Amino acid sequence: MKQKLLDSWKLFLLASLTLGLAPFNPPHIWGKLQWIAGGNAFSGESAMQFQDYFDVVLHGSPWILLIISGFLYLTKKK
Repeated sequence: MKQKLLDSWKLFLLASLTLGLAPFNPPHIWGKLQWIAGGNAFSGESAMQFQDYFDVVLHGSPWILLIISGFLYLTKKK
């Protein structure tokens, strides 16, 4: 499992740059993270709904996997 995460960094990078940033102007995940942090970047509703949290997981998971893969690469034993 560890080796598979380590070897899949290119896939995680591609997913991060496509799904992780879509829509691109401004990056959707950035607005959601600001919303979670308390700075409501979206007008209208003040509380996040279930679909908003699902959206954060969907757009954020490629970034988390890329970070894990990078961490494993930096800490692997020679």
